[in-house]
Amino acid sequence: MNAVEIEEAITDLSAQPFCRDTFAYSFLEAFGFKSTTLKKLRSGSSNKSDLGGVLLRNNIHISICQLGEVPKTLEELKTSPSTSKSKSKFVLATDGETFEAEDCRSGETIVCNYKDFSNYFGFFLPLAGISNVKQICESSFDIRATGRLNKLYIELIKDNPDWATSERRKEINHFLARLIFCFFAEDTDIFGETLSFTNTVEQMSESDSSNTHQIISEIFRSMNIPKKMRINANLPRWAEAFPYVNGGLFSESVEVPLFSKIARSYLIHIGNLDWKKINPDIFGSMIQAVAEDEERGFLGMHYTSVPNILKVLNPLFLDDLHNKLKLAGDNERKLANIRNRISKIRIFDPACGSGNFLVIAYKELRRIEDIINCRRKEVGRKSEIPLTNFRGIEIRSFTSEIARLALIISEYQCNVNYLGQKEALAEFLPLEANNWITCGNALRLDWVSLCPPSGSSVKLHSDDLFSTPLDQAEIDFDNKGGEIYICGNPPYRGSQWQSKDQKYDLQQVFEGRTKKWKSLDYVSGWFMKAAIFCCHKNAAAAFVSTNSICQGRQVENLWTLIANTSSKIFFAHRSFKWSNLASHNAGVTVVIVGITKKPVPLRILFYNDENDVTVQKHCENINAYLINAPDVIVHSEAKPINGLSEMRFGNMPNEGGFLLLNESEVKEARAKYGVNPKYIRRFLGSDEFIKGKLRYCIWVNDDDYEDAKKNQWLMYRFEQVREKRTASDRPTTKKLAKTPYLFGEVRQAGSERSIVIPRVSSENRDYLPVGIAENGIIIGDRNFAIHDAPLWNIAIISSRLHWLWIATVCVRMRTDFSYSNTLGWNTFYVPKLTEKNMLDLTRSAEEILLAREIHFPKTIAELYDPERMPNNLINAHKQNDEILERIYIGRQFKNDTERLEKLFHLYSRKLNNKI
Repeated sequence: MNAVEIEEAITDLSAQPFCRDTFAYSFLEAFGFKSTTLKKLRSGSSNKSDLGGVLLRNNIHISICQLGEVPKTLEELKTSPSTSKSKSKFVLATDGETFEAEDCRSGETIVCNYKDFSNYFGFFLPLAGISNVKQICESSFDIRATGRLNKLYIELIKDNPDWATSERRKEINHFLARLIFCFFAEDTDIFGETLSFTNTVEQMSESDSSNTHQIISEIFRSMNIPKKMRINANLPRWAEAFPYVNGGLFSESVEVPLFSKIARSYLIHIGNLDWKKINPDIFGSMIQAVAEDEERGFLGMHYTSVPNILKVLNPLFLDDLHNKLKLAGDNERKLANIRNRISKIRIFDPACGSGNFLVIAYKELRRIEDIINCRRKEVGRKSEIPLTNFRGIEIRSFTSEIARLALIISEYQCNVNYLGQKEALAEFLPLEANNWITCGNALRLDWVSLCPPSGSSVKLHSDDLFSTPLDQAEIDFDNKGGEIYICGNPPYRGSQWQSKDQKYDLQQVFEGRTKKWKSLDYVSGWFMKAAIFCCHKNAAAAFVSTNSICQGRQVENLWTLIANTSSKIFFAHRSFKWSNLASHNAGVTVVIVGITKKPVPLRILFYNDENDVTVQKHCENINAYLINAPDVIVHSEAKPINGLSEMRFGNMPNEGGFLLLNESEVKEARAKYGVNPKYIRRFLGSDEFIKGKLRYCIWVNDDDYEDAKKNQWLMYRFEQVREKRTASDRPTTKKLAKTPYLFGEVRQAGSERSIVIPRVSSENRDYLPVGIAENGIIIGDRNFAIHDAPLWNIAIISSRLHWLWIATVCVRMRTDFSYSNTLGWNTFYVPKLTEKNMLDLTRSAEEILLAREIHFPKTIAELYDPERMPNNLINAHKQNDEILERIYIGRQFKNDTERLEKLFHLYSRKLNNKI
C-alpha cells in the first residue's frame, strides 16, 4: 500500500465505532499486512504478546486496556520482555477514548483522542516499509488532500470518459489546478472572510448534482472578468461575489465536467479540509500523480525531502549568501548590497516537475531577505524578489501547472509570514499574466532564451497562464549583473532503457560533439546543456544524478566534453541514497555534482562516513570520479600497467545450449550412452561460482574430435550446435559451425588451475567474490580468469582497495558491479612487490580461503551476505587489508576517501611516467 491508501484506511478506521476485539487487526490491515499474517496472529500461532495484546514481530506491540489505564498500559508495553525480544518498532495502547503510542527507537510519542489518531498515520508509516520522512509526518494534510483529489479525479473520468482522452487531458488538468486554487483561496481569506467556494457549490447546486458543473463554471467565469466589466456579463449574484483573479488561471474555456452525486460529495469533502495547512514543498510532488496514469500506482510516494533539496541548493549558492550575511553583521550598507544581490538571482530548473527546487529556493531567499529587513529595522518591507526569477521547464502540462501554482502559494505564504495577512492579500490579486514555467522538452529547447544570462528588458505577457510559447524571450525587469543558478533532479534513464524519443533528445545535445552519446545516461543531456550555459558569466549548475555518470566509460564520454567548455566541478556529494515514500523502493543511489566556469576560492566534497554522517572536505580539485585528485580519465588498458598477471574472459559457449549440461544429463550421457568422462567437464559460470550451482559442459579439443564423434549421443549434440550456428544471422557465428564441438570462444586449455572473478556481482558485499577453480574446470564467459597465477593475486582482488577502485571506475548494472579486466584490473596500481610482500599476500589469500573452507558447504553468496558474514572470514579480510595497505603507505588508510585519493594520485603519476 502507498501512503495515500494507508491514510484513507486509517481515517476510515478512526471513524468507525471502537471494537476492542478487532481494533488491533484492523489497524494492521490498514497498513497493508496480509490476511494470512493477521490470521496467524488471531490464532495465536505468531502472537507472542505477554500482556494479552497483539504482537507482530519486528513491527508493533498493541494492547487494548480498560478506561483510564492507557498511560499505565503503554509503560507496561515498553518494559515488556516480549517487546524487546521481538524487536518491536512501536508500542500502542488505547481504551477507545485515548490513544497513545511510542516509537521504540527514537522515543517519540503520540497522545491524542482516539477519534483523532488518523491525523498521526505518518508516524506509523515504517510499518508499511515506508521511510518515516519527518516533513510528511508533520503534515498529514498533503497526503490526505492528495487521496481525496485522486478519488474525485477517478469519479469524474468515470462519468466523463472523453475528458480522459489525450485531446482533453489538458482541460481536466487545468480544471484540477483551478479547484486547488479555489480550495486554498477560500481558507486563506483570499476570497474574503465570508466567501467560500465550497459552500457556494454546496448551497447553489442541486443535491442530485444535476447542475453542479454549471455552478462551478459560473464561478470560474466570474473570476476571469474584471469587476468594472461585469455589468453586461450576466453573472448570477452569488458568482459575482467572487474576486477577479486573472493571470490566465481562469481564462480560455470554463467548461466543467459533469458531476455525479458521488463526485459532488467528494468535492465538498475536499473543500472542507483545512487548506491553510497546504505545504507546497510536498503537495506539488504528490498531486502530480493524480492526473498521470502511469504515476497513479505510486500515489503519495513522489516526494523529495527538503534536506535532500538543500544538499543541492546550499553549496550551490545559499551557503555563500549565509556567509556574506554573517560577515555583514548589522552593517546597513552591506546588508542592502546583499538584498540587492538576491533580488537579481535567478533559479532555473530545466526539469522542474512540480516545482520542489524552485519553491524551496524561493522560500530560502525570502527568509534571508527577511533577516536583512529585520537587521535594517525595515520589518514589513515589500519583497524585491519576483517570482519571475524562478524559471522552470517541465514536459508534462499538469505538472508544470502545479509548479506554477506551488510558487504562487509559496509567495502568498511568505507574504503572510513576513508582511502580514492584510498586506499579503493586498499583494495577491489579481494574479500577474507573466508566465515563467515552460511546458516543453528541456533537451530540445534553448535555455538561454528561457533564462537569459544578460539583462535585456523585453517583457512577454500571456493570456493563458499555462500556455507558454516555446520561443519566449526575457519576461521580467532588467536584471543586468544577476546570477543564474541551474539546479534540479532530471530524469536518469540508463542507455539501455531509453525510448526512441529520448535517444533523439540526446542526439540533439551531443551530435557533433561525440560519437559515443548512445551509451550515455539520459541525465547527461542536462549536464551538457548546463555546462554550455555556464560559459556565460555568473552561472553555475548542480544536479542530482545516478552515480553512474561518474563511473566507468561514461566519465570519458561525458566529462571530457564538459571539460572542453572550461566548466569544472566546484562541489559534489558522493554516493548516497535518495529515498522517497515508496515502500517498494529503498532509494536510488545518487550523487550531486555542481559545475561552473567561474573561479571559486575552494572546492567542497561531501561524503557519508562509516556512521552515515555527512562529512565536508575542502579540496584542491574534484575530478570526474568525485575524488580529491587530479583530473584524469581512467582508460582501458590492454595489459596490466604494473606487470600483474593477465586476466582474461572465460570461455563463451555460443552453442544454443547443446554443449552445456545439467546433472541429470551428465548421468544419462555416462550411464545410457557410454560417453567417455574425459569429454564432460565441470562448468563454472557466475551463478555456479557465487551460488554453488552445479553445471557441466562437453569439452572436446581438436585432437579428440574424431574419437568423440563416434559416440552417437555426442554426435547428435554436435549436429545440433552446427545447425544452430548455421542458422545465425551473424557471419562470425556461421563460421563457428565448422567446429561444432568447440565453444564459440575458447580461452583456456582446460588443464590449469585458475583464479575466478565473476563479471557481475552485488555492490552490497563488502568484498569482491574471487576464488580458485581447480584443474579441469571450464570457466564460462560470465567470469574472468587468471590462469596459472600466483595465489597472492587473490589477496589483491579481494581487498577493500580493489573493491573501491572497481566501484569507481567500472560500469554499474543497476546496483551491481560490472567488473572489467581492461578498465578495472589492468588499471589498478599496485606498488612494486618484494618477495616478502608476495609471501605475506600469499599467506593472507590462504587465510581467506581457509576461513571459507571452515563453513563448507556454504556458498560465496551465503558467506559474503553482509548480514551473515562469519567473524573469522571478516577478520581474515581485515588482516588482508592491513597487509596490503601497509605496502601502499606504511599503515592502514583512515577511510575509503583516503584510499581512493591515494589510488588516483598513484594512477595519475603512473600515466605521467613519474613512478
